[in-house]
Amino acid sequence: MIIDCHGHYTTAPKTLEDWRNRQIAAINDPSAMPKASELRISDDELRESVEKNQLRQMKERGSDLTIFSPRASFMAHHIGDFQVSSTWAAICNELIHRVAGLLPDNFIGAAMLPQSPGVDPATCIPELEKCVKDYGFVGVNLNPDPSGGHWKSPPLTDRSWYPIYEKMVEYDIPAMIHVSTSCNACFHTTGAHYINADTTAVMQLIQGDLFKDFPALRFVIPHGGGAAPYHWGRYRGLAQEMKKPLLREHILRNVYFDTCVYHQPGIDLLTKVIPVDNILFASEMIGAVKGIDPETGHNYDDTKRYIEATLNLSPEDRKKVYEGNARKVYPRLDKALKTKGR
Repeated sequence: MIIDCHGHYTTAPKTLEDWRNRQIAAINDPSAMPKASELRISDDELRESVEKNQLRQMKERGSDLTIFSPRASFMAHHIGDFQVSSTWAAICNELIHRVAGLLPDNFIGAAMLPQSPGVDPATCIPELEKCVKDYGFVGVNLNPDPSGGHWKSPPLTDRSWYPIYEKMVEYDIPAMIHVSTSCNACFHTTGAHYINADTTAVMQLIQGDLFKDFPALRFVIPHGGGAAPYHWGRYRGLAQEMKKPLLREHILRNVYFDTCVYHQPGIDLLTKVIPVDNILFASEMIGAVKGIDPETGHNYDDTKRYIEATLNLSPEDRKKVYEGNARKVYPRLDKALKTKGR
């Protein structure tokens, strides 16, 4: 199988965005706050929104299953308070559950958490539990910066995050470390903020000793790990100065990188620097970079082409990247597939 571990519902019917705009407009006028029940999207609308988009491209490019989560830039945890985020997360997660129910052979869910700046991360646990126990989701997205580009939260190694980690270990699910929209003009959302966050997460994990407390905890760093693979020597050297173990022991037993890197030299570097057991196939299709590369004539986010073309992977390595590593990092996905004989 070819499993894409990084897909977002970027093509949801416009009705969803309209409801969200009403919610945002009513933050200072509670009497105008829309009810979740006022959002009505039919199964046919949901099916059409993915069949003409993500599913069509999956078939064209040869991938089989996508771990699907709400649109990252729409999470916008910096907007409103916890109640606003909680309602919004519940709505978005329910839509993912419905899409996965309509097209179970092609999509399986990962949850958005109802994070809010300055609010105890433990408040996210009820939504996490619902998504795993009731919806059958296999992972979560964890935003290390709910403030939207101002970085007001403590690092991922801080004990305030531990309640979420405890639940992740209990349910044996990983988290993809994924920020949302930047409201800081210094940081373009997808071109800077996303990559900054990936790089920052890796460095925070190097600085701390989180995996001594949670040896079974697993994180996926998206977008190829940000700048980390490109500067792997820097991080090895910094870890050495901090008297940390070698990175393969310090973080690579728990940290994985996806292949949302949109050119061949980038994938070549990723697959040369990062051990193959730590790389998961992903495309984030119809996401940050939707255009066609004039140098190749193919979509930038058609990442399978780069995996096929790199000289750094053997056929056995590619099987790990496409399927084996995802089954290892997402045990609930593996179990769901085995139940179906896949």
